[in-house]
Amino acid sequence: MFKILISGGGTTGHIHPALAIAEIIKKRLPDTEFLYVGTPDSLEERIAKREGYTFEAVNVTGFGRKLTPVNIKRNAKSAFNLIKADRRSREIIADFSPDLAIGTGGYVCGPVIRAAAKMGIPTALHEQNAFPGMTVKLLSANVDEVMLSFPDAADRLSRGVKYTVTGLPTRANYQNPLSRTDAKHKLGFDDSLTILSFGGSLGAKTINNIASNLIQFENTLPVKVNHIHAYGKNGVDSFTKGLTEAGIDYSGSSRLMIREYIDNMNVCMSAADLVICRSGASTIFELQALGRASILIPSPNVTENHQYFNACVIGKTGGAVVLEEKDIKPDSVNKLVSELVSAPEKIRQMERDARSGFEPGTPEKIFKCAEFLLNGRNIA
Repeated sequence: MFKILISGGGTTGHIHPALAIAEIIKKRLPDTEFLYVGTPDSLEERIAKREGYTFEAVNVTGFGRKLTPVNIKRNAKSAFNLIKADRRSREIIADFSPDLAIGTGGYVCGPVIRAAAKMGIPTALHEQNAFPGMTVKLLSANVDEVMLSFPDAADRLSRGVKYTVTGLPTRANYQNPLSRTDAKHKLGFDDSLTILSFGGSLGAKTINNIASNLIQFENTLPVKVNHIHAYGKNGVDSFTKGLTEAGIDYSGSSRLMIREYIDNMNVCMSAADLVICRSGASTIFELQALGRASILIPSPNVTENHQYFNACVIGKTGGAVVLEEKDIKPDSVNKLVSELVSAPEKIRQMERDARSGFEPGTPEKIFKCAEFLLNGRNIA
């Protein structure tokens, strides 16, 4: 029986890949024992425990990048926590005695995987984004294997780093999706062109504004349009109020599905002819896996502007139009949608281009990495 330590936290973008990797290994090696290491009283602690994983905590806090009085004080505390985190990580590793340690990013991943490597434990990292995060960049030269979601990320690692392009591990099932027609019917739509727009669980003001303008504009298009939009937590009070004030009967329309949050994204994405959204790693994977044309508006409020680099993964193939927020004018998306709707063959070509970048066989590739490290061998 093998023992595997998994560490990653801070956001679901780190947590879900960690749990997906554990599931991939558990499916093939069911007797494997797992330990999840994250920060105390955190999102990863709640999710990991809910999923039945044993959890241990290491207290790590982030460093502020700007030189301000607040950040100076914060960074002094973070440096002190980092020293304690190294000691705590070594205690956890010595007690659990893992055969392999895998990190998926976030502050906590740093001291945990670094300690494991120093203690002679086989180690691996998984990077979700096309622009590697700070933890992966700092640790990549010290681990046995770096698994990448996108080939572009390899160009941003130091020379000599050992890596494998595996794709993004996901817990959602996009391997056997519904047909577009079946997905539309399941949602209660007819076969008309369908637009899906969303800005994440909290919502994005820019995308909410775009969606509101577009929903009002769609009545002027030469084709009938179904529209699914998720406005997020921050749009609860404003988005539907804005539609009502514009005279849009969203609750009684057979062509509009307006929600705070989409909990059946695989069905909605399958139904879509065009997707308007941010460009987190999981979204890029879904667009590639299903082959969906998209207008991507990267969040400008993320570390290293990594969503822009994610968007460019599809944008450079022709599968997406990438618009930065600073370049968006009030009607720019309406005009772009109008152009695409008038050229359905362009949408179909974008779909083929998006699908062309999909990295197939992700579970098998991830398991192969884990298997070789567990067996004490190097991957060719």
